[in-house]
Amino acid sequence: MSEILFGLDTFGDVPEDDSGRPISYAAAIRQVVEEAVLADDLGVEAIAIGEHHRPEYSVSTPETVLAGIATRTSRIRLGSGVTVLSSDDPVRVFQRFATVDALSHGRAEVILGRGSFTESFPLFGYDLADYDALFEEKLDLFVKLLDEQPVTWSGTLRAPLRDADVFPKTESGRLATWVGVGGSPQSVVRTARHGLPLMLAIIGGPPTRFAPYLDLYRRAADQFGTTAHPVGMHSPGFIADTDEEAKEVFWPHYRVIRDRIGALRGWPPIRRAEFDADIEHGSLYIGSPETVARKIARTIDALGVGRFDLIYTAGAQPVSARLRAVELYGAKVIPMVRDILAG
Repeated sequence: MSEILFGLDTFGDVPEDDSGRPISYAAAIRQVVEEAVLADDLGVEAIAIGEHHRPEYSVSTPETVLAGIATRTSRIRLGSGVTVLSSDDPVRVFQRFATVDALSHGRAEVILGRGSFTESFPLFGYDLADYDALFEEKLDLFVKLLDEQPVTWSGTLRAPLRDADVFPKTESGRLATWVGVGGSPQSVVRTARHGLPLMLAIIGGPPTRFAPYLDLYRRAADQFGTTAHPVGMHSPGFIADTDEEAKEVFWPHYRVIRDRIGALRGWPPIRRAEFDADIEHGSLYIGSPETVARKIARTIDALGVGRFDLIYTAGAQPVSARLRAVELYGAKVIPMVRDILAG
């Protein structure tokens, strides 16, 4: 098996301080930077920061935070998780991430997605009726921009371009670009058609149910004559010194955010038994370093993915507990997973 990459993902959830009070948005953004610096020191290979426009999250412009992280780190890859391309402009997205790439000496990567949250569409004046068409068109344009040559392009939802040259250029000549997919076969096939790497959001249920999507991606790439890159995945989790501590720190804050979002999507309130079952059999990686490492290794082995990212924030878990989770992931979990897979 080729070497697996390990990353961390966050949406910049606003945490509590150790007295139980929410910190400010500004402090929450700075906290993400500190966690990324710690991850870099520990040898974690990537960090991805999501874009949200909701009160629970501090980060609405991932690339701005990544630019700050770039100046304080030296090795870690710096990505979005995801950039909602549908409600943004492909040219500006490329320019911003090319700038992060310059500041980080080539460590930037953008993960493009349609967005499972839709607040950005009315905020920036887009019609949700165009949800699918916006992403299809804008991804088509973005892929052309990746060649870093003058672009002539036309669509129906954005002004056309004629021989437009876009700056800055990257030093490598190509910006690392993924497509984030939450479970739509059409999205998997689209990613393969464009020859881009696939990042699967596996956030509930048994991870093995996504095996057909990896197979579909590889078969579609073969049919299109494109490259089937190693597939990445990200899933939520949390690490503490013991299984019980990890569950008790994570659960109350996770329940709040899960039910708040669930109410908007018609989900019933989550019960503790469901939470415990998803830790045991599903896609929550919560527990001691040993417990989490064993579960990650089983998933990687079962799916054959080339990258695993842990979404280590989901609610207002305290700052000190978040830092400890990052520390344990980099110092203990990743080496354990590598040892298990090599055995």
